[in-house]
Amino acid sequence: MNNIIIYRQHLLIFLCSCLLLFGCSTDTPEKYFDVAVLNSNMLFGFADDGFLRELESPSVKLSENNSEPVPMKRSEVINMKIQQIESNFEKLQELKETEETKDMITSSLGLYKYVLPVYKNEYVQLAELFDRSASEDQIQSLSNTIHNKYHEHFSELTNKLMSAAIKNEQDIIIIKE
Repeated sequence: MNNIIIYRQHLLIFLCSCLLLFGCSTDTPEKYFDVAVLNSNMLFGFADDGFLRELESPSVKLSENNSEPVPMKRSEVINMKIQQIESNFEKLQELKETEETKDMITSSLGLYKYVLPVYKNEYVQLAELFDRSASEDQIQSLSNTIHNKYHEHFSELTNKLMSAAIKNEQDIIIIKE
């Protein structure tokens, strides 16, 4: 009977310690900024000429036999971009929202939720056009459609995130003083 009581006491102490350890762990302001704001820099060029230029001149990789560099397929470029965006989005979702970081995290989440479906749909289609050596008119037409449909709201979401980041930085400075 005494062993059961001692076991329960130890279990209770262990559980309380775990709760205290994990409950008190908060990320630094720098981590919030890195994940919510700096990681969004990889979205630069979305619905604009920047990403189109990236597709026009893709990165290179080593050939199958590792003998010489060859251009990547555009579908590979876009798939790598999607994987990185999804990874950053997951990191963002893992951040614990605080009163000081709420606007910044919410703005960043909105930005990622806006661009990810476009990358998975329209940009995949655009990459396929490049890979099939479609006509310049077809490529330019889809690129213009993406720009006209998404650029303005993307700019608004980006500006909202930057404003929230600046406000968050000012709040941090006030708290430290």
